[in-house]
Amino acid sequence: MTRLRQNLIDLMLTPGLSGHEERVAALIRARLPVGLPTRTDRLGNLIATIPGNPDAPSVMLFTHMDQLGFMVRKVESDGLIRVERLGGVSERALAAQAVLLCTAQGDIPGIIMNKAHHATTPDEKYRVQTAPELRIDTGHGSKAAAEAAGIRIGTPVILRPHVLELAGSRIAGTAIDDRAGCAMLIEVAHALTAHNPGPTLHVVWSVLEEFNLRGAVVAAQNLHPDIALQVDLMLATDTPDMADRGEMTLGGGPGISLYSFHGRGTLNGVIPHPALVRLFEDTAAAENIPLQRSAQTGVLTDLSYVQLLGDGVASLDIGFPMRHSHSALECCDLSDVGALTDLTLAALARITPGFSLSREV
Repeated sequence: MTRLRQNLIDLMLTPGLSGHEERVAALIRARLPVGLPTRTDRLGNLIATIPGNPDAPSVMLFTHMDQLGFMVRKVESDGLIRVERLGGVSERALAAQAVLLCTAQGDIPGIIMNKAHHATTPDEKYRVQTAPELRIDTGHGSKAAAEAAGIRIGTPVILRPHVLELAGSRIAGTAIDDRAGCAMLIEVAHALTAHNPGPTLHVVWSVLEEFNLRGAVVAAQNLHPDIALQVDLMLATDTPDMADRGEMTLGGGPGISLYSFHGRGTLNGVIPHPALVRLFEDTAAAENIPLQRSAQTGVLTDLSYVQLLGDGVASLDIGFPMRHSHSALECCDLSDVGALTDLTLAALARITPGFSLSREV
């Protein structure tokens, strides 16, 4: 748990907007077992293959490295920065947030401006500004000064990375989605590098998930897995504002998704392969690990596209409960991430040459 905690903290503090994940990938490579070969494809996916039984169905276990944020679209004459939203940023959680502009000359802090409360009208007090309306103040005071510091159109902007260690094993902060998954996959790699009793395993830290679910598809097209397991958050529903959405509790153990459907523009989702549902349910029972269940609309992962490749890839979303998704203060419980690691390792060991993916009854 100590290594998992430290890796998660370090990953949360490492900037990696969609399309700019290189620093996150470098940190992951540095934390993998010595001697484990890795490769990076042209899109930026980081891939490690751990050989196993070649007669068993091959598995791609993946999670995404990128985080959501913004792109600079204009530097105004007074030095204030205008941005476009990248990914599903919660606009109602943005006012007065600290940000980081990641330039070639270094990272530059800034703040999302918020009109002085004393000067706001009654209507303004209760209206959420959209991302195109926002201005970021970096303190430079002029367009020339901002550009001299390296700020240009296309500069990546993220919410300022920070970590809050809460009571017990709970952690809050930026980009838990899905740096917790990244840290979990590092643990899997350490556990299986010396001895892999299960199938050949392709561990993938993918890019561009927050930018319309692009990265993992490229990796899967090249790896041709029989099975794909996506690691991501599961919406915790144990707070009053989420109580009607399900029965997923923080600290209640890992979860599996039985149904996801975005339903907003991207009409895609996942209904998992029944053999994989049985695999994780049976493994959880045998290992005495609590297993939670999720069925949600408004949720989407890149597994939605991976499942459609070739003759079809048997797929299942697995994950950890998380509160406050896509905000500056996401929250998870490390006990859930640790239990998800144990459950995944035990389930992988059960994928033997006789493991059937047949849909015939």
